[in-house]
Amino acid sequence: MRLGLKNLGLGKKPIEEFTQADMARVARLNIDKATVTWRRVLDTNDRFLRALTVGQGPAEKGYNRETGFDITVASEIMAVLALTTSLGDMRERLGRMVVASDLDGNAVTAEDLNVAGALTVLMKDAIEPTLMQTLEATPVLVHAGPFANIAHGNSSIVADQIALRLVGEGGYVITEAGFGADIGFEKFCNIKCRYSEYKPDCAVIVATVRALKMHGGGPEVVAGRPLADEYLSENVELVRRGCSNLVRHIENIKKFGIPVVVALNAFASDTQAEQDAIKAASLEAGAFEVQVSSHHAHGGKGALDLAEAVRRACSGASSFDFLYPLDLPIKDKIWAIAKEIYRASDIKYSEEAEKKIELYTKQGFDKLPMCMAKTQYSFSDDPKLKGAPTDFVISVDDIRASVGAGFLFPILGKMPTIPGLPTRPCFFDIDIDEDGNIIGLM
Repeated sequence: MRLGLKNLGLGKKPIEEFTQADMARVARLNIDKATVTWRRVLDTNDRFLRALTVGQGPAEKGYNRETGFDITVASEIMAVLALTTSLGDMRERLGRMVVASDLDGNAVTAEDLNVAGALTVLMKDAIEPTLMQTLEATPVLVHAGPFANIAHGNSSIVADQIALRLVGEGGYVITEAGFGADIGFEKFCNIKCRYSEYKPDCAVIVATVRALKMHGGGPEVVAGRPLADEYLSENVELVRRGCSNLVRHIENIKKFGIPVVVALNAFASDTQAEQDAIKAASLEAGAFEVQVSSHHAHGGKGALDLAEAVRRACSGASSFDFLYPLDLPIKDKIWAIAKEIYRASDIKYSEEAEKKIELYTKQGFDKLPMCMAKTQYSFSDDPKLKGAPTDFVISVDDIRASVGAGFLFPILGKMPTIPGLPTRPCFFDIDIDEDGNIIGLM
């Protein structure tokens, strides 16, 4: 409440001296219901919640509006949790969350609704990371879960702060950026590093023979369906073609001025010739080192060579920098990512996206970084376009504002923010037998 009054210029004025006009400003926000951007979230798959109408009850007459649900990991509060640097910072970020615009086009925030303090109380304990350990007793901090395809896709800054203090000077902290380097890593650099003020010393790309075969033109991989023979037997040419995808990721990371180590996760079906093809393509593209890692089979011992490669890469020179400055217009920042990271030839904006760009520029949010919501299956916004495509057009269907978290997120193509179930969901195979045992989970 106190910050809300301060934002209205009434913070120092005694309440008993409020005029009728002052009280009206506090009590009535004049929200334009057509501009409400706050969406409910749910941690489940339900495609019918992507778009719906609320306020149909008789007590809500006249306040019905179109809205939809997002998956929890796409919520702004999840992003706030991951990007906050302290409890006080989280309180400010929650207060800055924009929920709507008023009839004059001004942003209405959680602070204006006088709920930011209560939100912080609810999140007070969530700011503390969960301390776990590997099978070999290496500490692991697990904290926050924003997906990289529809959010910024990185673990929390608070976890990184704690980890860096624990390892001390000369220690090493490994932090994850989700999905491919075109989304998780790009957002790590352009969003997370801006707010944490940390600079990475090295990046590790995790690759597999099977994934590169898919990018080389291999058969479609469907969850629950046995892998095609191409993925289980040697096919060096398929691997070589798929390396175009890995090479693109290496090139992209090098644009940020840091060395790249490729971790080739070994499978029993891999052959030496296939692994050699990946090593050759990676080194030619400028990778610092390529190491085969067998930690899944051999534990920490199977990743020692990889760890040493990372140590050597971190000890060398790096010159980390962002891809774009924040003072660029919104469209220029989107174009910087689409051109330099995706290799798009053009961008097509919907009418809705154009309206949002105009609105957010007017409201002063145009200096925020971009968080592109995009399929994780391709450099483009078409999940079927594998490998390293070029000369394609990116479609920006909408742009949303996560002002509290600290970014705008353009939605590329038909990217749903809550998933739906497949044609044959896995629950078809789940049952219970006559002895009460659950079957079909694995």
